[in-house]
This record gives sequence, structure tokens and C-alpha cells, in this order.
Amino acid sequence: MASRCWRWWGWSAWPRTRPPPAGSTPTFGGSDEVRDPNATALRNKRRRMQVRVKLGRFQLLLDIQEKTLQICVVGSGPAGFYTAQHLLKHPQAHVDIYEKQPVPFGLVRFGVAPDHPEVKNVINTFTQTAHSGRCAFWGNVEVGRDVTVPELREAYHAVVLSYGAEDHRALEIPGEELPGVCSARAFVGWYNGLPENRELEPDLSGDTAVILGQGNVALDVARILLTPPEHLERTDITKAALGVLRQSRVKTVWLVGRRGPLQVAFTIKELREMIQLPGARPILDPADFLGLQDKIKEVPRPRKRLTELLLRTATEKPGPEEAARRASASRAWGLRFFRSPQQVLPSPDGRRAAGVRLAVTRLEGVGEATRAVPTGDMEDLPCGLVLSSVGYKSRPVDPSVPFDSKLGVIPNVEGRVMDVPGLYCSGWVKRGPTGVIATTMTDSFLTGQMLLQDLKAGLLPSGPRPGYAAIQALLSSRGVRPVSFSDWEKLDAEEVARGQGTGKPREKLVDPQEMLRLLGH
Repeated sequence: MASRCWRWWGWSAWPRTRPPPAGSTPTFGGSDEVRDPNATALRNKRRRMQVRVKLGRFQLLLDIQEKTLQICVVGSGPAGFYTAQHLLKHPQAHVDIYEKQPVPFGLVRFGVAPDHPEVKNVINTFTQTAHSGRCAFWGNVEVGRDVTVPELREAYHAVVLSYGAEDHRALEIPGEELPGVCSARAFVGWYNGLPENRELEPDLSGDTAVILGQGNVALDVARILLTPPEHLERTDITKAALGVLRQSRVKTVWLVGRRGPLQVAFTIKELREMIQLPGARPILDPADFLGLQDKIKEVPRPRKRLTELLLRTATEKPGPEEAARRASASRAWGLRFFRSPQQVLPSPDGRRAAGVRLAVTRLEGVGEATRAVPTGDMEDLPCGLVLSSVGYKSRPVDPSVPFDSKLGVIPNVEGRVMDVPGLYCSGWVKRGPTGVIATTMTDSFLTGQMLLQDLKAGLLPSGPRPGYAAIQALLSSRGVRPVSFSDWEKLDAEEVARGQGTGKPREKLVDPQEMLRLLGH
């Protein structure tokens, strides 16, 4: 990578690179550095030049490689890392990944359920990407606050926004603001150690919880609420969350959906886990499944298999072993179909949630056009906790970036931000909060492909760009101390060490100030 030397009013920058760990062989998802061992030597021989760059009130004299393609990616979740992985296939590309949290990996760390450790194995791939000599991670940097998108666009040839969906969709019903109501997103962040949710303190003193939504996140939340705490002791769930769950009195969880069994948004893997959950039994009303046997003949195979499993669970008598298991279960979960939330009901003193008023619905239309319409009937469902799981949504990151507030996405064509050359997006902020990690990988590779096509077509700025050296000057002047990937690895080692004492894979650090103190920042 190019050496960069710059001075600002007599103060020198610290080095921005580090060698890979001893004995390791970096891999970069197919870059030339893997295929050609001479690539590094050739790269170091490329002509360097000195360039004076003006960025805001700073003037920097940079010694940079003329041919280096400087790209920055905003967000270090799956979309960010997969985009970087694809871009590193270009032999001259250097990618800086900016992240507002002090730690990387986004929803892999903060969204994947603690009892699904196998899904988190993708972190190994992301770590390989971060170890590339042509990739750098800079955490504790919030784009839109610490540095603006126009400043990034001045410093880089291209900018990719991959910061995901950081908010939840509101229910927009009376009583939503009552204590005892929170978003499933916040609840997931709480048990997964997302710093902004560490003080959530959900009230689990009631015997019934209602989750509004029937997607995978809703099933994750229901499963964590009902899983015996001793089954979570060996996961990376936070110490605080495990302590609260040990005291939980929640015995029944209802998952409410406006439509019917053919329209649920969860997948068969998650449903099977719920059906087999230790100490819990399913509650499904056979009446909700009348006439469904004929309808499922025409649906795609994944949906057909999922609906058949629901149908069997609801209507078939279980075998002796399963019947005995369900009879001994102390907890239960159920799916309430054809119900739309109208109001969160307050307790008699009006100080907290005590239930949900639901409108009974029926379906109109066919296929994708099927929608739920109210029948006029109402039903009250008592509970002590209401969790809304009706979807995530992205926020606008910077006034200079177009944003569709209705759809919650950045308007784009195949990842190219509309009317802003050199600006791209990938992941949920590009397409909306749908799909799994594999979907995000494909989507991010496509954005990377479009960017490299634009480079080839001469649509990106020509000439050298300063990249991180210029941004570092701005951050330093604003009192921002970025966290590098080697810093993260120190925090990672600390978490693993803290977990070893209790038999956990790690004990997550949840306070950013503690993280920065541990790093000496």
C-alpha cells in the first residue's frame, strides 16, 4: 500500500497500516495478491506522486500512489464487508470501511440470535477481508456527524453507503408509547449487546407477551423469551440479559399477524426450532387452516413445505413421545392469524400496557395482492409485554444523499445512487430490510460490480485521491479517535477472556466508553 506522509501545522500522522499476524497468509476473496505472489512487489514499484489537497480548511501535502483506486464503504455489517470483498478483486483498489460502533460486523454481531452461533461463522470471512493490506476498518466514526458524505466524496474516488436499517417501523396506534411496549429490534439489541439498547430493562413480570409480527425476528424473540435460561448459558447472550431472563415469569407468547398461514414471513428452519423448543408447546387453531390443503398445491416449494409443517402441527395428533413432551411443557407459544393491532390497552391506572385490542380481519385478493381487511369484529388480548416486529427501516445519513422516506431506502439503480455520480449503496439501505445474509452477499457483489464497471467506463473521478489521510486530519481536528481493526482484535480477546470464566464463547462489552478506555483512547 502507498506510504502517506503529511504534516498539518507541524503535527505528524501516525502510521495507518500494520503487518499481518506472523505466519498468516492474507486472503482477499480472489484478489491478485492471492493469485500472483509478485503482485505486492509490482504494486510497490508503481509511480508515486506528491499532491496538495484542500479539504475544508485543511491543506495537505500527500505522497500517494498515482494508480491507487480509493474507495470508502460506510457500514461494517454483511453488506459493507461483502462490498469491500468484491471491490478488492481490483488490484489497485484500496477500501476503507467506516463504522459508527467501536466494533465491526453489524447485524452479524447485534442481530443474529445467540443460540445460532453457526450463522456468525461468516465473521471469519470478514476478518480475512479486514486483514488485507488494501483494506482498513475505522470504527467509532459516525458518518453524518463526525464526517460528512461530501467530505468523503472529496477524499475518495467512490463512496458506498452500506449502513443498513438502524430503526424500526412504528405501529402508529394509540398506546404505543406506554411502558411495556418496545420494538423487537430494541429487544434483540438488548440481549445481543448493542450499546444503544443496553439499558432497555424489559418488564418480564407478566405471564403473557404479545409479538406483533410473524417474521424470523418475531420467532427469534419468542424463542429467546421461552428458552430455558440454562440453554442460553453457553451462548454469547449478554450477562445482563441472561440475568433478567432467569427471573422472567413469561409463560405464553402470542405472535400476531394480519393475514393467514400462507402469508407468514418466517422460514421453515425457524418454525421447526419453535415446534421442538424444550419445555414449550405450540398452540395453533385448526380452524385457521380450513381449505388450506387445496391452496398449497399451487404455491412455490419452499412455501409449500413451510405451510405443510404448520398444517401438520395444527391438525394432526402428535405421536406418544411428542404428546408427552407437550403435556409436560410449562410454557407455550401460538400464532394468532387474521388479527390487526388497533390499540395498546393501558392498565387501570393508565401507567403501563395491559393488552392489545385487535381487529379481526379477512383476506381479499389472490397471490401477492392478498390483503387483510377488517370485518368489524374486535378482540382484546391481555398481556404484560408488547413487542412490535413489523419491520426495520433505514434512516437518512446526510442531507446531501437522496432518501425515500416512504420506502426507507436510498433511490438507486442497481446500487448507483440516482443523480449522484460516484455514490453507491448496498444492503438494506439499497433494497429495504428483506432477505438473509446470503441475499445481502449477492446484492453487495452486484453493487461492487457496478462500481467497477463505472471505473472501466471512465465515469469515476480521474487523478489521485487522498483517501483516509485527509479524513484522518478532519477527525483529529474534531476530537474523534477512530478504532482500527487491530484495536478491535484487542477488544475481541478481552471479550473471549471474560467469557472463559463462565464457559461462554465471549462476554460482550456493551459500553463504548469502556471499550475506548480499554484501548487507551
